[in-house]
Amino acid sequence: QLQLVESGGGLVQPGGSLRLSCVASGSNLNGYNIGWFRRAPGKEREGVSCISRVGGILKFADSVKGRFTIARDNARNMVYLEMNSLKPEDTAVYYCAASSRAFVCEIQGSMYDYWGQGAQVTVSS
Repeated sequence: QLQLVESGGGLVQPGGSLRLSCVASGSNLNGYNIGWFRRAPGKEREGVSCISRVGGILKFADSVKGRFTIARDNARNMVYLEMNSLKPEDTAVYYCAASSRAFVCEIQGSMYDYWGQGAQVTVSS
C-alpha cells in the first residue's frame, strides 16, 4: 500500500519561497503520476501541478504557472513542489497524491487514489 507524507510547509512572507516535499513508502513512485493539490479555507480543492510517470510531462494550474515548479527524484522516492513569489492567496493546505491510472498526469483530484495528510502553507506579512 502506497503511503505519502508531505513536509516543508510553514509561514512565509509574500514574495517568499517554500519547497514542499512528498516522500513515498510502500511502493516505488516511478510507477505513478504525482499531483499536488491545495485546499484554502472555505474553498474547494484546487489542482496545482502534476508530473507524469512517463516522459516527465509537467502541468501547472494557471494560478501558479511561472511561479511553481515540480520535480521528482525516483531514486529517493520523492516529489518536490518549489513555490516562489508566494502570494497570500496561495495560503492553503497542500496535498500530494499518486495515481497509476494513466501514462500522462492530469490535475484532477478524481484521477488520484493515494493522498498524503497535507502540509499547511501560510503566506502572510
